[in-house]
Amino acid sequence: MNCTDAPAAVPSDAGIAGIGVLLSFIVTAAIALLISASLVFQEMCNAQKPSILRRKLLNSYSDQQILTGIGIQSVGLAKRSSLVPYHFFLVWMLSLLSMAVHNATLLALARDFRRDWVLRWMRELLMLVNLVLSCTYGIYILRSVQRGINDATFPVECAWRPETRDGAPAGNAAVSYVGTGAVIVGNVVIFALAIWYLHARTRRFYAAVQAVGLVLMAAFAVGATVRVAYLADAFALSTPIRLSDSGEREWSFGQLLSVGMLLLPLATVVEILRGEIKCAPPQSDGDYEGKGRLLGEEEQGEAQELRPGLQTQEHPGFQPSPLSRSVSSLLHKK
Repeated sequence: MNCTDAPAAVPSDAGIAGIGVLLSFIVTAAIALLISASLVFQEMCNAQKPSILRRKLLNSYSDQQILTGIGIQSVGLAKRSSLVPYHFFLVWMLSLLSMAVHNATLLALARDFRRDWVLRWMRELLMLVNLVLSCTYGIYILRSVQRGINDATFPVECAWRPETRDGAPAGNAAVSYVGTGAVIVGNVVIFALAIWYLHARTRRFYAAVQAVGLVLMAAFAVGATVRVAYLADAFALSTPIRLSDSGEREWSFGQLLSVGMLLLPLATVVEILRGEIKCAPPQSDGDYEGKGRLLGEEEQGEAQELRPGLQTQEHPGFQPSPLSRSVSSLLHKK
């Protein structure tokens, strides 16, 4: 790693910023946000027949998005000694895109996660890992802006090396500071609100929370997509740094595979339609303000017989974890 003499150009990295990789993130985000919006709107209209197929498809796309986001961030951190800030920033934008998609999915599928503590804890763990990685990327970006190498061809790790000569501050350095800091703080706040939403038992302002949250996540996704389209060599006319080749614009096997992965969740939908996989309908998580339930009492009774112990008498749609039950029993033990 050379932190004293910046090369005139750097090779492209199609595995991170290739056209197929970027399109797979963007298209998946668009599909997931549209499905989330349709499910939330259907719930606001008190629809009596919830769509099992759309919920399953949304769940698959959301899982794919957050796992891919965590994976690409891990690869970026592992390559920080060779990855330039240009590619590092693109990875960060893709992670924000995956985070927005997953949070929008929580707004639409919260009932499915509340009724199984394993699914709920797994989601929370993935969200925490994604948050830690995203904040780490934000700190690297802030340090690169501070050292004036955010548009240089030095590896991003050089932002922490004392031998690196500070570059001239960019004209938009103040905006970069404020914007990056605001995104980091916003991610932490949204993570806390998402955890609260998964554990909330009250239904007051439930529809308003869903609508506002969905609009906010859509704005996050659109903002990240615009930044990627503006900077990435696969879409933009020019890049902040000079690339020695055009590998990020070429449709190689890896790029086609990334786009082809978009069809993978559709296989589950076909299996459901053919009757190979049985999916339980979404259950009401308690409507104490008189809002219509998604399932009738007879259907809820059948679901309870199929999956006993998943619902409590006080809050029929929330399953507490065994750990919380044991702690509660110890606290109330006389």
